[in-house]
Amino acid sequence: MSKTTLTVGLAQMAPIWLDRDATLAKIVQWVASAARDGAELVVFGEALLPGYPFWVERTDGARFESEIQKTLFAHYVTQAITIESGDLDDVCKAARKSKIAVYLGIIERAADRGGHSLYCSMIFIDAGGEIRSVHRKLMPTHEERLVWAIGDGHGLRTHRLGPFTAGGLNCWENWLPLARASLYAQGEDLHVAIWPGNRRNTEDITRFIAREGRSFVVSVAGLMRKSDISDELPHAATLRESAEDIMANGGSCIASPTGDWLLEPEVENESLRIAELDHQIVLEERHSLDVAGHYARPDVTRLVVNRQRQSTAEFTD
Repeated sequence: MSKTTLTVGLAQMAPIWLDRDATLAKIVQWVASAARDGAELVVFGEALLPGYPFWVERTDGARFESEIQKTLFAHYVTQAITIESGDLDDVCKAARKSKIAVYLGIIERAADRGGHSLYCSMIFIDAGGEIRSVHRKLMPTHEERLVWAIGDGHGLRTHRLGPFTAGGLNCWENWLPLARASLYAQGEDLHVAIWPGNRRNTEDITRFIAREGRSFVVSVAGLMRKSDISDELPHAATLRESAEDIMANGGSCIASPTGDWLLEPEVENESLRIAELDHQIVLEERHSLDVAGHYARPDVTRLVVNRQRQSTAEFTD
C-alpha cells in the first residue's frame, strides 16, 4: 500500500533582521534541524529573508522624499535576494543534503524587472534542492505597497509532495477567493499560508480555508521583537523608539480538513514543531464537498488565470 502521510515542520523563527547572510545561515540550520526531526517539508514565514518592513508604519512611511525612508529602502534592496545570482544556493544545498522540501518567504530583488524593485516572493524548493516556483505576491497589503512591487500569476502553481498536492500564498493573499480557487483547480489538498507574524492573522482563516478546501492548511509566521533591531542598521535608534516590544508574535498552526486544530497557534516563542498529515482524511472530507470537483459548476462559473511572468519589455534579437 502506498504511503498516505507527510511529515511537516513549522519553522517559527525570527530573522537576523535585515541581514541577508546571517538570516540565510540561520535558515540553513533550521532546515537541517527539521530534517533531523523527521520532516519531509519545512515551512518558513513571509518575507523572512531578510525580514518584513516593520519600520514603514512606525516611521511615517508615506512621507514623500523622506531621508529615513530612502535610506532604509536602499538598505533593504542591498539585503534582498537575487535568485539569478545564487543567493539561495545554500538553502538549496541544505534541502538537497537533507532530502527535505522547503517553502520560504523572501524579499526578491528581481533581475528581470531591472533589479531595483522588490517583490514579496514565496519560494518552493524540492527535496532535490531545485527551485520549482517563485510566487510574487499579487497585491502587497496597505503600507507594504510603499516598499514592495505588485506581483503576477506566474507562481500560482502546485507541487507533488508524497501523497499530497501542495500550493501556497503570501499573507493576505489567502483572503483572495480567486487566488485560492486557482490552487484548488490544480488539485491542491495541502495549502501553505505564510505570514510575517501575529496570531490575529492565522487563527480564523487557517481553519476557514481548511473547511472550504477540505485540505490541510499549514500557516507559518515569523517573529519580530524590539530586541531584534541591530545597532548596525540605519536609523537604529529611531527604529527602536518607534517599535513595540513584540511587533510580530507568531501564531503558526495547522488545521485539518475537518477544520479542527492539528497544532494550535503558538505565540511569542521561536519554535520548530513537527506534525504528521494523513491524506486519508482529505479523501474522507471530500466526500461531501470538493470545490474544484463534484461540487463545482464549470458550465456556470469558471476562472481564467494568467500565469505569464510580467515584464516591461520583450526583446527580439
